[in-house]
Amino acid sequence: MDRVNQIINHPLYKKELEQILALEQERIYCKHNIEHFLDVARVMYIFCLEEKQRIAKDIIYGTALLHDIGRAKEYLENIPHEMASVEISQLILPNCGYKTEEIRLITKAIAGHRKAELTKNSPKESTADTLQHLLKTADKRTRNCFACEAKASCNWDETKKNKRICY
Repeated sequence: MDRVNQIINHPLYKKELEQILALEQERIYCKHNIEHFLDVARVMYIFCLEEKQRIAKDIIYGTALLHDIGRAKEYLENIPHEMASVEISQLILPNCGYKTEEIRLITKAIAGHRKAELTKNSPKESTADTLQHLLKTADKRTRNCFACEAKASCNWDETKKNKRICY
C-alpha cells in the first residue's frame, strides 16, 4: 500500500482535495471527501474478492482515491469531473510508482465511472471493464441515502438511492 500512501501525500492530491472540501463546505448532499474515497475503495475491494477478480489492492485503492479528485475543476471550470480526474491522475500516478499499463487501467475506469452500469453478470472484455464496474457500483453503494438529512430534496432517482445497508 506504499503507492496508495504516496497518492494521499502527493502535493497535487492534497491541493485538489483541499479545494473540493472548501467548495463543498456548505453542500448538504453527499460530499466528495477522503471518507467517500476510502469507502469506495473498501467496497470495491470487497466486490473484487466476492467476484473472485484478480486486481491488485493498490490499483483498486488508487482508482477510488482519484475517481472524484477533479470535482473542483467541475465546479470552477465546468469540466466534467471524471475527465478532470483523469487529467489529475495522469500527473499524480507516475510520481507514485504506477506503471504505464496500470495508469491506463485506472484512468479508463475513472473516465467511465458515470457511464451505463455493467452488471455483476454482464460480460467484461478486460480488466479495465471490471475495474470500471467495481468503481461505478461501489461509488453508488457507499452512499447512505437511508440516513441522509437532505434526502427530501435530493435529485437522485428513487430507484438508485440506497435504502438499506448492503456493505
